[in-house]
Amino acid sequence: MHTTSPSSRQDDFWPDFLRGVKTSLPLLIAFIPFGLLLGSQAVQKGFSIVEVPLLTGLNFAGGSEFAAVGLWSIPPAILLLAGVTFLINSRHILMGAALAPHLRHLRRWQIFLLLFCMCDEVWALTLTDLHTKPGRRFSMGFYAGITVCLYLCWVSFTFIGGYSGNILGDLTRYGVDMAFPAVFIMLLKGMWKGARNALPWCVSLGVAVLVYHLLPGAWYVPAGTLAGILTSLLVVRSI
Repeated sequence: MHTTSPSSRQDDFWPDFLRGVKTSLPLLIAFIPFGLLLGSQAVQKGFSIVEVPLLTGLNFAGGSEFAAVGLWSIPPAILLLAGVTFLINSRHILMGAALAPHLRHLRRWQIFLLLFCMCDEVWALTLTDLHTKPGRRFSMGFYAGITVCLYLCWVSFTFIGGYSGNILGDLTRYGVDMAFPAVFIMLLKGMWKGARNALPWCVSLGVAVLVYHLLPGAWYVPAGTLAGILTSLLVVRSI
């Protein structure tokens, strides 16, 4: 049986790294205005320009960061912030589980580092790359190329947004808050496998929208996630 030697994998790292960088470049168009928006909102809520990159660099999950900034008060409601952040980031449990089979050959500390850097975009692009060719192994270089670009862009532009927050004002009047929905639509397109497999997406979306209008807080996140999982199980069993 043919196996890939460590030296050959090291030789592939930098070409794959550059491939990851090129793949991530279109997403930077969305990250820049959204990072500016988050940084601007954070300083208007009382964050210092040092606390903004700490928030985005240590968490690196845009949805929960916007929720935390939106709920921020002085003094902060720690339990509320922690609970909402946990609910929104609970999707990472399923994302990590989907990626786990491809990481079994890595050391534990490498897996923890990779999962710390995993956001929706990194996860989706990595899985799409793995499914592009049957039998393709997880590429550390490709993952690193995407992560470095997106992470540095996100932390840098949230800092810039915080630094110039009082000057920029309310950026939503320019429509920049539509950047992330556009990104997720693009990511879904890359993971498209036919109308039948899209049924869980539609059910998850419908349940999430319904719960969003009926219940306060971030309960629409786990509700939509569970609805999508149950629909996936029913679809798979019916095939």
